[in-house]
Amino acid sequence: QVQLVESGGGLVQAGGSLRLSCAASGRTFNSYAMGWFRQPPGKEREFVAAISRGGAMTSYADSVKGRFTISRDNAKNTLYLQMNTLKPEDTAVYYCALAKITYRDYAGRLPDAYDSWGQGTQVTVSS
Repeated sequence: QVQLVESGGGLVQAGGSLRLSCAASGRTFNSYAMGWFRQPPGKEREFVAAISRGGAMTSYADSVKGRFTISRDNAKNTLYLQMNTLKPEDTAVYYCALAKITYRDYAGRLPDAYDSWGQGTQVTVSS
């Protein structure tokens, strides 16, 4: 079984930056694709970004493209999300996720392609 622990959330003013981290343990981290999702207040969970197991392939939601960057350090078993030019609409609980074995190379934007989730970290962007 894998454990995912997010950190780095907090309160930031619009236009600011945050870097989220997701530390993984229990499963071979570099053998699986990963992703970031978020759940804004009162809304359903939505896709943010995905990365292949080697890190060469990435994809982003249109709402964050050009502002957020997903990356991973397989030597440290850690996934990152660099968030720049934050907007109030980015306010949400952010979750990292690890792909099912079927999608271990690249999982993309569908939540059903992931089977392990962190507990989430709150990001609040004030206007």
